[in-house]
Amino acid sequence: MESESFNPASLPPGTRIGRWRLLEPCGRGTYGVVYRAESVEEAGGVVALKLALHPGDARFVREDELLSRIHHPAVPRLFDHGQWQPREGASYAWLVMEWIEGAALYDWALAQRPSSRQVLHLLARLARALEATHAAGGIHRDVKGENIRVRSADGQPFLMDFGSGHFLGASTLTWDSWPPGTSAYRAPEAWGFVLGPGKPPPVPYAPSPADDVFALGITAYRLVTGKYPPSPHPWGEDAWLWHPEKRALWTASTSNARCAPQLSALVSRMLSLRPEARGSASEVAEALEHAARKAGPEADVPLFTGEEARPAGLFPPLQRVTVRPPPPVARWPRFLAASLGAALALGAGVLSSTEAVEPHEKTHLAEREEEKDGGTIAVGDAALTAPVEPERAPSMWSAIRAELPPKPLPKQRRPDGDGRCSGKGLVAINGGCWVKQPVDLKDCDAVGGFAYKGACYVPVWARQRPPTSGPTSRDDAP
Repeated sequence: MESESFNPASLPPGTRIGRWRLLEPCGRGTYGVVYRAESVEEAGGVVALKLALHPGDARFVREDELLSRIHHPAVPRLFDHGQWQPREGASYAWLVMEWIEGAALYDWALAQRPSSRQVLHLLARLARALEATHAAGGIHRDVKGENIRVRSADGQPFLMDFGSGHFLGASTLTWDSWPPGTSAYRAPEAWGFVLGPGKPPPVPYAPSPADDVFALGITAYRLVTGKYPPSPHPWGEDAWLWHPEKRALWTASTSNARCAPQLSALVSRMLSLRPEARGSASEVAEALEHAARKAGPEADVPLFTGEEARPAGLFPPLQRVTVRPPPPVARWPRFLAASLGAALALGAGVLSSTEAVEPHEKTHLAEREEEKDGGTIAVGDAALTAPVEPERAPSMWSAIRAELPPKPLPKQRRPDGDGRCSGKGLVAINGGCWVKQPVDLKDCDAVGGFAYKGACYVPVWARQRPPTSGPTSRDDAP
């Protein structure tokens, strides 16, 4: 196989990787591609083989370790793993997992029109999967509808794609303020940590199991209503709706009168501003199971009539519930918005290089950019059963990217006295040190990068002086 033409995402059928034979590609993400495959040693049975797009990708090692620790019927089983060396000097990690034949969660809901009781049972099983993940010392970090499959044979849900996951003791792979995940599902405490008052944090936000529970709440809300709840982004124009006295304006049952009150109350619980008020995954699962048993006949009414308008196209824009506009609120002072602009760029992933944009307007640009369930940040591959996506048509939003800023970001490493940045792959641009990323510009936001001359660059942060006592570094472990 010639190295010039080699591409892990376009391997021909029949290619052997380990003891597996590839059948066809089924999905692709930023870091990995998924193939349907079969064993060359045993007859029958299709599996999902996830192959790294880049040599030496440590994400696959971490996903392998996390999946090997989790044993739950709602989590696909890990069958095999290894390193594939198609040519000398390049080794690509791969994983083989259980194949789940079914639909993505939100597509399943529109097609099957489940009742509140069915959704209670489904959410309880997913909460149990999170319970098993947390008990193993891990967190998923990207719970969302696109990472959940409902099996066609029996309607059982599966929590998929642990490529963004983490576990106690795992090494840090990135040092961005935002860990892997999807913006539309981030918990309020994550937004507050990165975009709170003061200077940008010198260390990344460390998600906890409570972040997974909140993301399950966002998933449940969209499952029941067809839309996202108001964004907890502190600079968003809908932030006022998270005040306790305003929560009743957008509960699940308010947005969808067919939703049973027991289900609506538990969705609101998972979306609590205070992490401790949400409860653990185990407590949430128990409450969901109890509600499914005790709910009355109203819980058996289908949540959808089948006449609901479905967004057109494969990539519908992110839509949120709408309520009556709030009274006028004061804008953030411009000097504060400017000082935190870099943090907002990393969080929202969008800056306009041609005109000034207010913080709440940046939020909406980011939401429009986040398509297909808020974007996919993980290894790839949320959709182990989804077809390969066709090329996306040009969009007016494709030009709105995070352009590289004209001056260094706060706490960014500066060039040495000779104007160069010492270190492998580091370059000096606009007074700061940057490193080029081997990703397409359309994926630059996902890695916290900035566009510059047709390529994606991420900032290199200055090393922090270690404290006089205690640990000298901080991992992004939960």
